[in-house]
Amino acid sequence: MIQPGLAGFFYKMRKIFLSVMVLFTALTASAQNKKQMVRIAKITVDPAQLEQYNSALKEQMTAAVGTEPGVLTYYAVADKKDPSHITILEIYADTAAYQLHIQTPHFKKYKAAVAGMVKSLELVDMDIIGVAKKPGM
Repeated sequence: MIQPGLAGFFYKMRKIFLSVMVLFTALTASAQNKKQMVRIAKITVDPAQLEQYNSALKEQMTAAVGTEPGVLTYYAVADKKDPSHITILEIYADTAAYQLHIQTPHFKKYKAAVAGMVKSLELVDMDIIGVAKKPGM
């Protein structure tokens, strides 16, 4: 259940994350981007379990990017005022890459580990409308 004021937080985080996506992802403005699957996960974690959650998340992200060619980008950020509110930007080569990702042992391990830690989860699929990046990024 979204608490009062939380909807505004998520709206602001969505705007911030779109900016991060545009500035820091290693994408090109090509037809290939149209195939990519872009998702934002909005997560509220039990504050008492935040350290364990962050550890499990980092382990999963590192494994996914390191072993799965179709997992292109993960950015995880926490609200400075309430670190239990986490937003994750995920970019996959396509929906097939995402479907493979959720079947991997490291993803299943992550989901099992955090099941009792996550108080809420909202998944929002996005479309890339523009890309700007520094050369070499």
